[in-house]
Amino acid sequence: MSVSELLDEAQTLLAQKAYREAHSRCLSVLQQDPRNASAYYLLGILTADHANHAKAVELFDRSLAFAPHHAPSYAQKARSLIALNQREAALETVQLASQQPDPTPFTLDTLGVVLSRAGRHEDAISFYEKAVAGAPENSEYFYNYGAALQFLGRMDEAREAYQRVIALDQDDARARAAIVTITKQTADDNDIAELEALFPRFAQDANARLNIGHAVAKAYEDLKDGRNALTWLERAKEMKREELNYDPEFDERIFEQAKILASDLQISPPAQPGPIFIVGMPRTGTTLVDRILSSHSKVSPAGELTDFGLLLKRQVKSPGPFVLDGETLAAGKSAPLEILGQDYVRRVRETVGITTPVFTDKMPLNVVYAPLILKAIPNARVICLLRHPADTVLSNYRQLFATSYSYYNYAYDLETTARYYVMFRRMVDQFTTHLPSTRFTTVQYESVVADIDTETRRLLDLCGLPFEQACIDFHTNKAPVATASSAQVRQPLYTSSLARWKRYRPGLDAALNILVEAGFVDAAELTD
Repeated sequence: MSVSELLDEAQTLLAQKAYREAHSRCLSVLQQDPRNASAYYLLGILTADHANHAKAVELFDRSLAFAPHHAPSYAQKARSLIALNQREAALETVQLASQQPDPTPFTLDTLGVVLSRAGRHEDAISFYEKAVAGAPENSEYFYNYGAALQFLGRMDEAREAYQRVIALDQDDARARAAIVTITKQTADDNDIAELEALFPRFAQDANARLNIGHAVAKAYEDLKDGRNALTWLERAKEMKREELNYDPEFDERIFEQAKILASDLQISPPAQPGPIFIVGMPRTGTTLVDRILSSHSKVSPAGELTDFGLLLKRQVKSPGPFVLDGETLAAGKSAPLEILGQDYVRRVRETVGITTPVFTDKMPLNVVYAPLILKAIPNARVICLLRHPADTVLSNYRQLFATSYSYYNYAYDLETTARYYVMFRRMVDQFTTHLPSTRFTTVQYESVVADIDTETRRLLDLCGLPFEQACIDFHTNKAPVATASSAQVRQPLYTSSLARWKRYRPGLDAALNILVEAGFVDAAELTD
């Protein structure tokens, strides 16, 4: 069989995920032609599909050594680099790929995905636009395009892109869920019947059931029907919960080590204004506070960054596959934190393109790093969001988190979510006791909604920034929002999400009892 025939077969087999056979064909090509760039490129994709991204990068480099203008190899290399959390190198590779001639729609979409994952949503749009123009029959490209449009607040265009996905693939559960997420459902105009009819077709697909079930639940929530919403959330999450097999002791070790760090580390008073870490449990107002502060002329939003945790992991070289675990936090106490802090600030400024004196990092899970952050970056502040415990538990349970991010696996069961909240709050209480109030503070979501002026001035004062009216008018901020709050933070403050939990009883009562027993909810509230 000729080299070209072997490559054609390898590509077809790879598309069918017949990896063993595809691998064999590529090796046969290299036996005949050891310098064949296409064979190395296909082997790179195969290797990346098995999540061995470090090896995949090596294979794409081999391909580029023999075909230095091969745009697909650059694009796939960038995708593996971003999977390895090497954002700087990934962005450099995207730039090289964009300089090559005649990129295919597949290459363009891949470059858009890399830019999106790097937080460069505005840059990603042009690549997605070219990808869907070049391959108007590809539903995946339209979905990625729709997600980027949503992050940028272009909701009508996002809805059109998602509708195009469904026109191309009636069974695309993600697009159906996305449309419901950004579209208010009403009694006269809703997708409930269609979605409920679709759900049984995914009896063996945990991810599709998760998406469709969450969409149905969101529709019932819009109709203020908490009972049916909870019923559908349970149906949506059941199969995925069993698949994930969450271990609460893993998180308990993390929280305990964070508490030890707070009491053991000596944190200095604040220096001049510096990075602002906005943290807490998800869906508690972190995006709202980020929009308020980043609307200031001296502040830029850097997005939700994992950089601090990644740099800590690399510095302490703790064993195990997780970036964050109890062992890594414990090792952080004796790490050269000043170097880590300098590396973090430089890396964020260079790769995100920060030009203002101050930037925000709103990764919620950075909360567990708070003592280390304050020690490593002398001018950093940490703002931790709190929300009513019952609303926090409910909002986390009803949120459709990315299934690839294991740190939110607690949110597939109501009572487990309540126990997670208890561990989180006990850690935050320890932080409040031991960390300096000039650098670590909590802010109650309900207080921001009730009196945005007072809370905004307090937070700006904490961060060493003068008051600006733009912070109050945050909803006019046009910057991208790559979180579940992308629609809400483009509106003025509203109170409809306050005390939402009361509409979900009695289905919420088992979780509420856990909060009462832990002392975070007054039993009298349950009888109001």
